[in-house]
Amino acid sequence: MATAFKTLGQQNPSATTQTTLYTVPSATSAVVSTITICNQASTAATYNIAIQPAGASLVAKHYIAYGVTVGANDTTALTLGITLATTDVLSVYASTSTLSFAAFGSEIS
Repeated sequence: MATAFKTLGQQNPSATTQTTLYTVPSATSAVVSTITICNQASTAATYNIAIQPAGASLVAKHYIAYGVTVGANDTTALTLGITLATTDVLSVYASTSTLSFAAFGSEIS
């Protein structure tokens, strides 16, 4: 099995829109080691992060962070070690369009 360490996804989603940050490719599993949330505005904002197994429709049990505040002109780094299977989806939501998200980790194929 080959392991590739990489940037898994980067997004600057539209405000109040659940957006896919990363989908695990077929015949692959992944470990998300760190997710960063960067607020480029001079006011605080909130975010949600969810894991949707096998690309399932989003429901309450999928959230790993909900309504969390990131300060003005600040960055939050979450070191989590989330394991994902083929077709699992990591999705994000921002209260404003001034938040950007990045996921770093490894793909195993």
